[in-house]
Amino acid sequence: MRIAAIAATAVFALLAGASQAQVQCWTTKDGKRACGDTPPPGVKTTAISAPAAPPTPSAPADASSKAAKKGSPEQEYQKRQADAQKARDKEQQAQQDAKAKQENCERARNSLRILESGQRISRVDKEGERYFLEEQEISQETQRARESVQRNCS
Repeated sequence: MRIAAIAATAVFALLAGASQAQVQCWTTKDGKRACGDTPPPGVKTTAISAPAAPPTPSAPADASSKAAKKGSPEQEYQKRQADAQKARDKEQQAQQDAKAKQENCERARNSLRILESGQRISRVDKEGERYFLEEQEISQETQRARESVQRNCS
């Protein structure tokens, strides 16, 4: 365990030393650009700055700005739950609509079947008295029933 800790410390020290080396660029005799840590003598060099270190995870300002942009895990969870609930509600509504359309289709087909059967058809008026439909009324009802079948059974 102790040897592993010493080895890890040595590796980190070497990496830190390598990252401290400054990269320089120069133009060769051929006119090409070359970069490295040791330029040839007598060449005009340009130092390249090392990339900025990534922010530490303990920076509270960065964490709060990321949370504001992305949302906390709890907020993301709640959003996913709300989206899933909306999807379930939408699916349930679609199923209810399909069921209602199927029931309307069956009613329209039954009405059309009765109207086309050739039997006498009766209705009840406001006073509760029964009366029979005439041929013209039956043909109008039949036409409405056919339209209802087309609308609900397609």
